[in-house]
Amino acid sequence: MAYADQKAGSGRIVALIIVGILHVVIGYAFISGLAYKYVKKVTEDTETFDVEEPPPPPEEIPPPPPPPEQPQPQSPPPVVTPPPIVRTQAPPPVVIQSVTTPPPTYNPVPVAAPPAPPAPAAPPAPPAPVISKAAGIRGNPGSWVTDADYPASALNAGEEGVSGLTFEVNANGRIENCRVSSSSGSSTLDRTACRLVTSRGRYTPALDAAGRPTFGGTKTLRFTWKLPADR
Repeated sequence: MAYADQKAGSGRIVALIIVGILHVVIGYAFISGLAYKYVKKVTEDTETFDVEEPPPPPEEIPPPPPPPEQPQPQSPPPVVTPPPIVRTQAPPPVVIQSVTTPPPTYNPVPVAAPPAPPAPAAPPAPPAPVISKAAGIRGNPGSWVTDADYPASALNAGEEGVSGLTFEVNANGRIENCRVSSSSGSSTLDRTACRLVTSRGRYTPALDAAGRPTFGGTKTLRFTWKLPADR
């Protein structure tokens, strides 16, 4: 029984499919026929004709450009006078007065100082050496300073005079520590005389009591500077 129902259902489905296919075929044929008739009808009723295009509008001439603007002359800016400089006076310096308080006065009571001890007696001067033989001049002192030694500057200036010299004779009979005791009036003549006496003057050495050379003492000489007669 169940098998019979299944067979009947299968036949029904096949019949429905066939009916559907027929409907599709009929509908396609109907639509195709109508479309052909409609296209044919429209084609017969359509007429063609030429359409004239309107002429193009005339070209518009652009207006001439406006003339360039002339620059307006500018007036120079007004001269502004700077405000005057007002010099402000500096305030006077502040004077600070300092008050110095004097220190308290102190009056000490003077106390009598003890008497100073007597000064010691000065040592006695060493005894002068006993000279057994005094220093003597060697040669002629006039040859120590001659007319040939006249300084040219003093000669040209017309200087002359007497140079007084004081010097010492050492234990070797040489002259040292020459100084001018009286000037000739010309420092050039005085210096020249002292220089020549120191370099040229000679003495025989002084001898003490034992016969040994000793200090010859202080000597004094005078030299006269005289301009030549032909000047």
